[in-house]
Amino acid sequence: MNRLNQKITLTLALLLIHAFAWAQTVPEKVAAAYQAFEQDPQLQNAISSLYITDAKTGKVIFDKNSRIGLAPASTMKLITSISAYELLGTDFKYETKFAYRKGKGPAELLILPSGDPTLGSWRWPETKDNVVLQELTKSIQKTGIKSFGKVLVANEGWNDETVPDGWMWQDIANYYGAGPAKLNWRENQYDVILQSGAKIGDPVAIVKTVPTLNGYSLHSELTAAAAGTGDNAYIYFPLSTSAATIRGTIPVNESSFKISGALPSAARQFVATLSDTLQMLKIKLPKQPVEQHTALPQNGYTVFHTITSPPLDSIIYWFNRKSINLYGEALVKTIAAQNTPDSQTSNGLKEIRAFWKQRGVPETELSMVDGSGLSPLNRVTTHAQVQLLQHARSQPWYNGLYASLPVFNGMKIKSGTIRGVKGFCGYHKSADGQEYVFSFLVNNYNGSASALVKKMYKVLDELK
Repeated sequence: MNRLNQKITLTLALLLIHAFAWAQTVPEKVAAAYQAFEQDPQLQNAISSLYITDAKTGKVIFDKNSRIGLAPASTMKLITSISAYELLGTDFKYETKFAYRKGKGPAELLILPSGDPTLGSWRWPETKDNVVLQELTKSIQKTGIKSFGKVLVANEGWNDETVPDGWMWQDIANYYGAGPAKLNWRENQYDVILQSGAKIGDPVAIVKTVPTLNGYSLHSELTAAAAGTGDNAYIYFPLSTSAATIRGTIPVNESSFKISGALPSAARQFVATLSDTLQMLKIKLPKQPVEQHTALPQNGYTVFHTITSPPLDSIIYWFNRKSINLYGEALVKTIAAQNTPDSQTSNGLKEIRAFWKQRGVPETELSMVDGSGLSPLNRVTTHAQVQLLQHARSQPWYNGLYASLPVFNGMKIKSGTIRGVKGFCGYHKSADGQEYVFSFLVNNYNGSASALVKKMYKVLDELK
């Protein structure tokens, strides 16, 4: 064969390859990409599931392992978000009320919280801690009371347990492990400022906490690691003590390295902060609240101040955009408190499963133990996640949900990451206008998460 004939043959081959690729349908291209993905060494001991539907018709585009329950990590937040929209309503708002009672003895301050996870949050101008304290202080001054003998926090219907089943000890004292109480404050977080030495292995000192912790102390067992190693510090807070230990490493030569922890008691921190604020105005308030779980008599108390949260739509925006575990757990407990005698997480999840069972989603596909996905014990199916996302598209609140989703890989999706788990769940509109709903979960992979993500994106790119 002469050189001209070789060129012609090569050109024809390339044209045939191009024509074949062009002729492949989206399901065929996804199937080929997913098959290659499954053969990757990172998945040799893993299990993965991918479920894709046509957003407009619900027709299945691709299905692999869609009925197998897998740990969803933070893609669980979409289940909680959609369920909250349905069970609480778009315009739902939390209310925190403050009342006083004057009697023969010292006046009492009564706090009537409702589980609002945004109280003192920096994400809205009106919820910031200084704004909340300023407005509350003004209202207290108007009562004319100069001294309170007791602070009561009404916890009726809200159980003490702020940590859902299945959360790991390594997580619960760190900011992303902040669980919900009936009275929350500053997203139940505080910052720790650390200072490291110049040499690897040098001890790391605690400079301060912001805000100053009330009734709790921290001890550092941290050491300095090589420059560029980042934050490998974890706070451990045994439930039987009032002292936490920070273990792990931060880089050398850091003078103001910040990590964040979960407040052991948001109510105690809030009341202590309020007490300090009022002290400057010569108003006395105890720093230790008394938490009441039985019904308090409503007569004799005068409500003088009410704090209203942003609407649910706005809460869900930040819940998904910043993956705030506290918000998810608060929403599940709120669903429980509104529909059952007790705010236990399990009660809220039971309500969620019952709601979706009536709409054709089997309870067995929503085996959940929390509302945020932080627990590795959760098991949900990609089929169930897509069913909920498909349902959301026809609801009046859909635009709020869609706006809450971050953009990854050019797609509107919620990501999820815990040890050995990676997931992406959401919506995509292709260049030709085709719209898709999908959920992609991988459990028990090996190697780095960043490497796996690139490979998952390569599969999802077939939808573009």
